[in-house]
Amino acid sequence: MMAIGCAMAVQAQKAPVFETSAKEEIMANRFLAGSNYLDYDRQLPTKALTPTPKGYEPYYMSHYGRHGSRWLISDGNYSRPIATLETAKEMGKLTAKGEEVLETLKAIYKTSTKRLGDLTTVGERQHHGIGKRMTQNFPEIFKKKDVMIDARSTVVTRCILSMIAECEELAAANPTARIHNDVSESLQYYLNQPWEGIVKEMGRNTGDKEDRDYSIKWTHPERLMKVLFNDQEFVYNNISAGALMRQLFHVACNMQSHDTDLELFSLFTDEEIYDQWRQKNIGWYLDYGPSPVSGGKMPFSQLNLLKNIIETADTVTKTQATLRFGHEVCVMPLACLLELDNCGMAVDNLDELDKYWRNYRIFPMGCNIQLIFYRPLPIKPKGKGKGLPKPGPVLVKALLNEREAYLPIETNQWPYYNWQDLREYYLKKIEDFSKH
Repeated sequence: MMAIGCAMAVQAQKAPVFETSAKEEIMANRFLAGSNYLDYDRQLPTKALTPTPKGYEPYYMSHYGRHGSRWLISDGNYSRPIATLETAKEMGKLTAKGEEVLETLKAIYKTSTKRLGDLTTVGERQHHGIGKRMTQNFPEIFKKKDVMIDARSTVVTRCILSMIAECEELAAANPTARIHNDVSESLQYYLNQPWEGIVKEMGRNTGDKEDRDYSIKWTHPERLMKVLFNDQEFVYNNISAGALMRQLFHVACNMQSHDTDLELFSLFTDEEIYDQWRQKNIGWYLDYGPSPVSGGKMPFSQLNLLKNIIETADTVTKTQATLRFGHEVCVMPLACLLELDNCGMAVDNLDELDKYWRNYRIFPMGCNIQLIFYRPLPIKPKGKGKGLPKPGPVLVKALLNEREAYLPIETNQWPYYNWQDLREYYLKKIEDFSKH
């Protein structure tokens, strides 16, 4: 644990300091408060990528990406708040606004029939955009004649369709591309490693108590209940106000997954939206991040995925891109395990977590991690008797949601790092973890 903590501390010093507070960012763009429901195309603006180092060329991409926007997974996500408001309506306890909210919920719920968890048109569009930008950003890889691309997905339909959308763009940009798609239960051990088994095996506290405490601390439903209900005594006796507020916020966050004018964010004040997001930020940090509450172990749920990334990079010959498609519960801890930017930071005071760690920067719908490998360009000898100069090291650059990210080792040419040094760092990290 000491080795892990020290590594994170060094990495954190290199990562950029947030220029604005989380509250300011969310107030300027309420969609960010959606956490894992954030539409990929509504993120914070991206910057132009740093040019390829002189004398180098990109030759290989190793990638893991989440599916795009989807309907909510559980019927209860929609039906529970509807049932609460329906009962109140039958008893004449809803305000006009309450009835309007009920109709909005029913309208979005109707579209989810036999669609729970499915990819939406917004989600499909996200992956078309990501695939298209891959070919634009790295034509040396994706527009090379007969480029070989290995694309693999978990067995979940929304992940498969996301893979297809991205690969369609790669094929459109290069008709000679040779794309191999694979979907199989045999791939699940690294594409979608469940974290529950890891936690149980370690016997660690996962922060359930802390999560509950902050949900209570930052849920203030009194104002909202007066907006929805015309009888506050009825609310006190019959409504779980905090739970209803969180349920409505949950649906509101995922409205951005659809091409619709329906919305519920206007129900909440800026302060309420920020507080509801803070709860989610802490919950995700406890469950999947390097929280000291769980001993910083949660990111290691993606040990098999990191091993696969290293092993594939070690053995790749003809393949120019390895694309993996899965879920945010893999991207989030993988980003923390790789220590991209501030993702690997250990924060003891959860009240101040969002000063250092913000979930919407890591795992919007369609989130992805791209590792781009660079090799020295071949140099022809200029005269007789002169041999080729000694080749330089393989370099790697990390993109988190297409933004250049810091990595946990030293470099004198950010965002490019020596792959051999980075590989050794991660192998040592894996070895240290395996000893515990």
